[in-house]
Amino acid sequence: MRRSPASLIAPFALIATGALAAPLQAADLTVSLHDARTQDGRFQVALVDAGGYAGSAAPVAARELAPAGAVTRVTFDGVPAGRYALMVIHDENGNGTLDTNLVGMPVEGYGFSNNPRVTRKPTFEEAAFDVGADALALDVSIR
Repeated sequence: MRRSPASLIAPFALIATGALAAPLQAADLTVSLHDARTQDGRFQVALVDAGGYAGSAAPVAARELAPAGAVTRVTFDGVPAGRYALMVIHDENGNGTLDTNLVGMPVEGYGFSNNPRVTRKPTFEEAAFDVGADALALDVSIR
């Protein structure tokens, strides 16, 4: 029995399609926020890639929550593998923005992943971390 070329290719096409449809690695990310000056207001937590950090793309994920004592925890479920940074604003007066003084310095709490100690906004690489297949826990100090 002679088979057509199409019948010989079909099984390989199914295998290739299945390989491309395989899910990417994803992990849960738990963030602990420490050192808030007050329990007033709300935390705004953004998980961003390099584009989101630069402001040219939306956050990969975002959460808003009230402070919950000495440590406030927030979880991002199923974060795809990749390189990310966290940006946190403690909107202490609830007006929806990070308030600054006349020279542009924040007067409300803020923080970044890796807790870089710089007097400017850290670069993406200073705040970046990698997500793989394993769950990840990060601590962010609110300044």
